[in-house]
Amino acid sequence: MKEAMFWEEKGKGKVRCNLCPHNCLIEDGERGLCNVRENQAGTLYSLVYGSVASLASDPIEKKPLYHFHPGTQVLSHGTVGCNLSCLFCQNQSLSCGTPDSSYLRDYSVEQMVSKILKHDGIAWTYNEPTISYEFSHDVFKRVKEENGGYTVYVTNGYMEDEPLEKISPYLDAMNIDIKAFNEDFYRNTVGGKLEPVLETAKTAVEKGIHVEVTYLIVPNHNDSSKEIRRFSQWVKKNLGKETVVHFSRFHPDHEMRDVPATSPEKMEEARKIAEDVGMNFVYLGNLPADNDTRCPDCGTTILPRSYFSSGRLNLKDGICPECGRDIPIVT
Repeated sequence: MKEAMFWEEKGKGKVRCNLCPHNCLIEDGERGLCNVRENQAGTLYSLVYGSVASLASDPIEKKPLYHFHPGTQVLSHGTVGCNLSCLFCQNQSLSCGTPDSSYLRDYSVEQMVSKILKHDGIAWTYNEPTISYEFSHDVFKRVKEENGGYTVYVTNGYMEDEPLEKISPYLDAMNIDIKAFNEDFYRNTVGGKLEPVLETAKTAVEKGIHVEVTYLIVPNHNDSSKEIRRFSQWVKKNLGKETVVHFSRFHPDHEMRDVPATSPEKMEEARKIAEDVGMNFVYLGNLPADNDTRCPDCGTTILPRSYFSSGRLNLKDGICPECGRDIPIVT
């Protein structure tokens, strides 16, 4: 347990958490919506500082990050809790877990850094990283001080500007999950708002953080051609046409087991819409697909992929070896 960052006293023992856009007003002895930040006698504490539910070695492509240190291995960290309540959650054992879960293990910053040294970097993933912000901030800062590797958030993007500003010097990459492109879906199916997520994505790009975005296509909920087109147009205008877009295939889970899996045809349609809008790097996840990276100008294969593994990177000083076009891949 550690005193939380980004909160304020509101009188009569209440505190307001300013970590994410919920801005929970928390009574003494109560917790915020994330279930891991608790008001104890007028002070807000993180109940998951140093608490680890899962540590695993993954290819960076699994996050998914396709244009960020391809072919490297990342230490994946997850704990419990979430600040959204997606009805389709595919990691509910962690997102719905509690700080007193028996499977949690305690790690110090030093222990985490020693684990990272055996990998190329670390990703805060599996559950929402924002809610264990304090531990990630301290670990990432130490990693950067000791040149221990790269740092990643795999996130729903539901965080306030000040926390993002503070961690940005120590955060190299983000995969931001934009779950739909309409407020009704966010309100009724996700338990949040769309606009703060979009602001997070824009701010991260402005801060020089490598950003890739994921859009889970849920049949009959956020899969209309118009919505996918509006999403793609927004990404192009606000994040840039070189931004990597991952369309991910839905499969029935959690409280949406009655919804069918996304068809391969719908997935290919989404890719075509995004490419027609002008996005240069669009990939498909959760199904077998052609996900090789090719030069948008001449079609030369820059990076072949098979599932979560990448082949040899065909670049010369960051440019296509055939036509000389810049290819935005961080190495």
